[in-house]
Amino acid sequence: MNSRNRKGGRIPKLDKSTHCVMVRFNDVEFAKFLTLYERSGVNRKAIFIKARVFNESFRVVSIDRTRHEYYQKLSEMYAQFRGVATNYNQIVKSLKSNFTERKAMALLYKLEKETIEMVRLHLEMIKLTEQFDAEWSQK
Repeated sequence: MNSRNRKGGRIPKLDKSTHCVMVRFNDVEFAKFLTLYERSGVNRKAIFIKARVFNESFRVVSIDRTRHEYYQKLSEMYAQFRGVATNYNQIVKSLKSNFTERKAMALLYKLEKETIEMVRLHLEMIKLTEQFDAEWSQK
């Protein structure tokens, strides 16, 4: 078919797939098939079946939800730490300009105690992350 004669639509394939083959599975076989199909990461069952019939290799994609959730929460914590660091400078400036020296020093003392606690939590997070990585890298 010449490109001038076509009115639109898809470009025709050069090598059309015209032969159809049907396969029937019992419940156990179908469950096993679905498990293999889902692990392969292929987006269509027909492509997966063709690859298996012709002994083509396929990849197995496994996503660890626990690890993903952990890193997501860790990222949220770091975002909060950055926000606290930004506010920290503003708090110190505000204490200096709005309070007497004695009152500002008392409040700075409380702020310092909370900062030390936050640093302790940060170090604990780093330690837990290292343990998490060591445990999951073995698996």
